[in-house]
Amino acid sequence: MSHRPLLFLDVDGPLNPYAAQKERRPEGYTTIRAAVRPGRPLRVWLNPAHGPALLALGYDLCWATTWMAAANRWIAPVVGLPDLPYVDFGDALFAERPDGVHWKTESIVAYAEGRPFAWVDDEQSTLDGDFVTDHHSGPALLHHVNPRLGLREGDFATLAGFAGFAAARRT
Repeated sequence: MSHRPLLFLDVDGPLNPYAAQKERRPEGYTTIRAAVRPGRPLRVWLNPAHGPALLALGYDLCWATTWMAAANRWIAPVVGLPDLPYVDFGDALFAERPDGVHWKTESIVAYAEGRPFAWVDDEQSTLDGDFVTDHHSGPALLHHVNPRLGLREGDFATLAGFAGFAAARRT
């Protein structure tokens, strides 16, 4: 088992700034048309510099996205990531919870099994942080990314800082 923390990656928001102005692709991004579901392909903006930057952070990367395995086909090659494991959300996918916790949260905590982790997403709330605090024995960082901007330099600095914190706690 790896001693590095996990980094759970959402695609839409952190890697694909889907809420940016539709007529203006952000600088440094490329456009793909992903046919992940029958019907009209999705327009996805991806930054090829993100993969190397994520790999350099000192985490074991894992998809935590509705794309699940499809992220390895459509997203990973464009951003420069290898095939990654993914959280299989199963029946939890889009299931509304009565406690207001995001439908991904419990599955991510279960996947981590107490291991330190950071989770980048654009849909977390304080309820998710409370759930993680109550149900996860290791350190965790829930990092919100603005879906209009995607991952930025400050986000990478925050993630690097948490990886260093998690590494220091192991020693």
